[in-house]
Amino acid sequence: MADFDLMRQLHLKNDSKIVLLTLDGLGGLPVEPGGPTELEAARKPNLDRLASEGTLGQMVPIRPGITPGSGPAHLALFGYDPIHYDVGRGVLEATGIGMKVNKGDIAARGNFCTLDSNGLIVDRRAGRIPSDEAIPLVGRLSEIQIPGVEVDVQHVREYRFAIVMRGEDLEPELEDTDPQATGVEPLPVQAREKGSQRAADLVESWIKEARARLAGEIRANGLTLRGFSTDPALPQFPEIYGLKAVCIAVYPMYRGVSRLVGMEVKDFQGDSPMDEFRTAGEIWEEFDFFFIHIKKTDSMGEDGNYKGKVDVIETVDDALPSLLDLKPDVLCVTGDHSTPVRLKRHSWHPIPTLLWAPATGLPDTQMTFGERTCAQGGYGTFPTVDLMPRLMAHAERLEKYGA
Repeated sequence: MADFDLMRQLHLKNDSKIVLLTLDGLGGLPVEPGGPTELEAARKPNLDRLASEGTLGQMVPIRPGITPGSGPAHLALFGYDPIHYDVGRGVLEATGIGMKVNKGDIAARGNFCTLDSNGLIVDRRAGRIPSDEAIPLVGRLSEIQIPGVEVDVQHVREYRFAIVMRGEDLEPELEDTDPQATGVEPLPVQAREKGSQRAADLVESWIKEARARLAGEIRANGLTLRGFSTDPALPQFPEIYGLKAVCIAVYPMYRGVSRLVGMEVKDFQGDSPMDEFRTAGEIWEEFDFFFIHIKKTDSMGEDGNYKGKVDVIETVDDALPSLLDLKPDVLCVTGDHSTPVRLKRHSWHPIPTLLWAPATGLPDTQMTFGERTCAQGGYGTFPTVDLMPRLMAHAERLEKYGA
């Protein structure tokens, strides 16, 4: 991983700008043998030009063969070894929408789900109910009171909500209640360690009351919780790298992981790549490092929508000139993990990566941006946690080590 002590020792101040443009779930696979991946099939003249001028490679977010979740994959992008820094989904969701999670609190991500008459899950996402249908239900859940603790419940997006429980002697080592399958009941809350039994009992009491309040609903008549966690007290990104950093992202979880590492999070109107690039331009003089996150490449991959994922990549490419007009010194285009349409889920496959730094880069011989060209690129295959030192070096923000 990035050696944080070394980064603190060597980082320099200058006026250079670094952009980390992350297309969530970017990596893919051919749907048919010999065919193109989603990235290879996309019409992307701007990205291909940057590929011809820059250097390509592919990254491994966790370890070879290990499929990453979104939280660990993003921590790796920022240089944090996700095996060492284990951050639960709950605190990411809660922090992403501005909920306060202190050390000793317990946060979890909640999903509304649909249960049949036997209490079995028939839809893990309650038909992806829209936010205007979910918000009143969250309001109903927020009225639940459990003796001995304070419970805060807030809506996240569509069928998702976050819950934070505050009180004495709460330990977050709890098993998820989401079985990640249909045709089965939600799981009971179970303590992974003896010290977490009090928390397990309290959360189970809350769930029992919540289910009673949802029982009359047609779609969102049940719920599951996962990612029980607390504040991980992570080392802070601006202090490690000497960068004033900002996150521009639509989805709360990615805003959450950015907040946890000490980045500022920018609110903005809209949800398109052009909206995000426009926002970067509006605050360009205020920051050194811009983490810009595009979610829908991942969503389309999980939905098995090949054309949809291709279209998202093309939309990013169409908007890219507005970002290039800002004249970043270093631009990295990559993903946090691969989400091949063929698999409809996250995978262990390496992530295509493009690093463009006109003043300091050595272009390789590749001319287009795709999985197979990245596999042959000048950077080869390297751990995601090694990305940040490379970006810092190309921005000339690291001094020489030793005499």
